[in-house]
Amino acid sequence: MGFKRRHRAWAAAPLTLALLAATGCEGTSTSDAGAKPTAAPPSTPVARVCAKPAAGPAKAPAGAVTVDPAVVGDLAAKTKGNPPNTTFWLRPGKHRLDPDRYAQVIPKEGNRYLGAPGAVLDGGKKNQYAFGGTARDVTIRHLTVEGFVAPHDEGVVNHDSADGWVIEHSTIQNNSGAGLMAGSRQRVRANCLRANGQYGMNAYKANGRISALLVEGNEIVGNNTGDWERRRKGCGCTGGIKFWAVNGADVRGNWVHANRGTGLWADTNNNDFRIENNVLEANDGAALIYETSYNAVIRKNTIRKNNWVEGRREAERGDSFPFATVYLSESGGEPRVRARTDKIEIYRNVLENNWSGITLWENADRFCNSPANTSSGDCTLLVRDTDRCARPAIGKPPLYADCRWKTQRVDIHDNRFVLDKSVVKCREKCDRMAVLANYGTYPDWSPYQGVRVAEAITHKQGNRWHDNVYVGPWRFVAYDPSRVLAFGQWQGKRYRQDAGSTLDPRAGG
Repeated sequence: MGFKRRHRAWAAAPLTLALLAATGCEGTSTSDAGAKPTAAPPSTPVARVCAKPAAGPAKAPAGAVTVDPAVVGDLAAKTKGNPPNTTFWLRPGKHRLDPDRYAQVIPKEGNRYLGAPGAVLDGGKKNQYAFGGTARDVTIRHLTVEGFVAPHDEGVVNHDSADGWVIEHSTIQNNSGAGLMAGSRQRVRANCLRANGQYGMNAYKANGRISALLVEGNEIVGNNTGDWERRRKGCGCTGGIKFWAVNGADVRGNWVHANRGTGLWADTNNNDFRIENNVLEANDGAALIYETSYNAVIRKNTIRKNNWVEGRREAERGDSFPFATVYLSESGGEPRVRARTDKIEIYRNVLENNWSGITLWENADRFCNSPANTSSGDCTLLVRDTDRCARPAIGKPPLYADCRWKTQRVDIHDNRFVLDKSVVKCREKCDRMAVLANYGTYPDWSPYQGVRVAEAITHKQGNRWHDNVYVGPWRFVAYDPSRVLAFGQWQGKRYRQDAGSTLDPRAGG
């Protein structure tokens, strides 16, 4: 199993992408100063799952099959020898599979795996996968899964992205690849996803889309120990969690922190996300990237001390791009794509002492059938046949609009943005909000050349900040990276942003 590599989209010549992150560290909140917010959420509870995971049953439930850690391969053998809908109780101790690299547990439909206190399934750095196969509605609870060596882009738990799995109160740590994969109707609750080589979770399905995914109350920390963005420069293949083509996801109440690279990254034709009540903290890169995707609500999150490593590195290299903590790349609201909202709404979040704030970006050279489309052969959700996006049809409606992922209908309001440069330890380029595009140049048949996309994203696509509170020396970027604006210019007749918002530049450093 695998998939084609995707990349973050930076097409303008002066911009660079080099994600050489170092391990983050746990952050703590600093006190707010200055203006009182118009609408800010209460302090978001932190899901401290890894420090004290919930204990599993100390005795085998009635009717359960007991699995003996002293017998190598006992779990896989008893799974094979029992019917569907069997409950397995793993005794305390270290459980091992046969030493073959492909040895794994292949559950049957409806199986349940419950770990006693101290039950560990250990791959011994030999086995690639812990649980695989296509059986639906499998449950894994109270189990530690560690020491597996899944290949790049593959996962250890639910390796084949089967549907309907429930993974709860488990610790999935110190594995290569992704700690777990995801299928439709998957429930991932109250787990510790820690120190996995590439992702905590890779929500990717080789055949078809994932729907109705729930990620709730997990601690997602220290993932991408393999530093894959350095090993495969610009691969866009790391993060606490990566989502691909997920239609309908609720991501709530998680603590996503100290991941090498991005915290949460939704990449390529995701739709209908609700990202709420999370703490996104001290990730080396952006807290959240929403890329070439549609229709989302991002609300009531606490977002602090993110992007210090990647933002600082690019600034020190002289890059003028506003590398942001919340980064929307070719993503927006689209009423024709069915969802619980028809826009991207970002509201009632607190962003505190991150490297910059929110950037809305659109790459003029990235569209269906363009060689600059880093999402391989994918097209928008509005055009099924990528080959239709070619001359002459692409130059006229409806394809002129529908062949391009557009950053549009983004509504940013009632947030609190706090910046103390003495905390972030920066002098410049860490203080920006932005809405911009590059100058279209490629390919030579592109209908989006020149400033067309910059004009559209800045003035014509319904992207709007309003009723926010800014504390600290914030600046604003519009149209292209060279246009750095004061608050009054940002609010003025040309850009008309942040109506009803306030800024106190004296507070916060």
